[in-house]
Amino acid sequence: MTHVFVTGATGFLGSYVADILLAETDVKLYVLTRAKDRAEFEKKMWNALQLHMSAAKFFSVLPRLDFIKGDLCEPNLGISPADRAKVVKNAESVLHIAASLNRKSEKECLNHNLRGTLSVIKLAQEIDADHGLRRFSHVSTVAVAGQRNAETVQEDTAIEWNRSDYDPYARTKKFCEHMVRELLPRVQKTFFRPSIVMGDSRFGETTQFDMVRAFCVLSDMPVVPFSGEARQDIVNADWVGRAIATIHMKPQPKWEIYHLASGEASKKAYEIAREINRGSGKRPPIFTPSLENPFGTLMNSLASMKSKNTLTLIGSLFKVFLPYITYDTVFDNTRAVTEIGVAPVPFTQYCGPLYAFAKRTDFKYPYLPMPARAEAAE
Repeated sequence: MTHVFVTGATGFLGSYVADILLAETDVKLYVLTRAKDRAEFEKKMWNALQLHMSAAKFFSVLPRLDFIKGDLCEPNLGISPADRAKVVKNAESVLHIAASLNRKSEKECLNHNLRGTLSVIKLAQEIDADHGLRRFSHVSTVAVAGQRNAETVQEDTAIEWNRSDYDPYARTKKFCEHMVRELLPRVQKTFFRPSIVMGDSRFGETTQFDMVRAFCVLSDMPVVPFSGEARQDIVNADWVGRAIATIHMKPQPKWEIYHLASGEASKKAYEIAREINRGSGKRPPIFTPSLENPFGTLMNSLASMKSKNTLTLIGSLFKVFLPYITYDTVFDNTRAVTEIGVAPVPFTQYCGPLYAFAKRTDFKYPYLPMPARAEAAE
């Protein structure tokens, strides 16, 4: 049986990748997680995968999920010598998804993204030295392209080292790609760069709400402080998960770098607002670009407040995400669409159910406790 060492499988995007790998291949996953024991690991995996599968299906695939206790920020990933020896001996590929998405914290991004990725690379080097590593896949971000405005960005020209970055997340992820290239020169590599991953095209449910909350706030405002013509490169998580899993398992992908984005099919802000408000029965907001700078200043002020409340939360969200919402830049996805043979679903086709679910649940996913095996079988 093929073994894949994977980080981030218990996260939002990682759960989509794991679901495809478990449903459509026979691979066994070595899952790095901070769980203290096997029982806690199974609960974490159930929380991650219940969005995708029934309890009965979960228990049927559980034997293919191998618990590797560890932490990205610990020396040698915090993996025990016995587990490390097992991974080095058996893993045929590495799929590195885990990262800190804390765009405000330089410290978090340095520790999780840079130090963590370096530790994963070192493990990959050991695997390669032992029996050869088939592939190292790194999930990056389109944010490595830095500050842009009104552009369509191609994969091979996205990174320009003299271009400024929006935040620590983008800056550290850009250098992570550089480390992978420099330190694994002989290993076949694949870089995946998702754009704004939000929602599932098949249903309204989601477990990730940061960007969803920001869009809901904007949709509820009578006046939106930026241009309605700005394109929003938003892509459905089910398509991104399928692209990562499918391309990672291919013997010879056509390219090394893939934008996992909606690309030229990206919808404009006013189109998204119209669809969201169509379902809610409200009038679409009025877009007023002249208010963009004052609004940004206000959000920065709210984010800097010492008290923690709804206003500071909203301010923090927009301080982080406003540049990515207003820069009218999209990322060409021709490679990924060609490779897997299917295009992402336009956000306007599923943003309404996503909005309704987020508002109905007050931006909290109603997790189900893991049932006993007997209950799941019934």
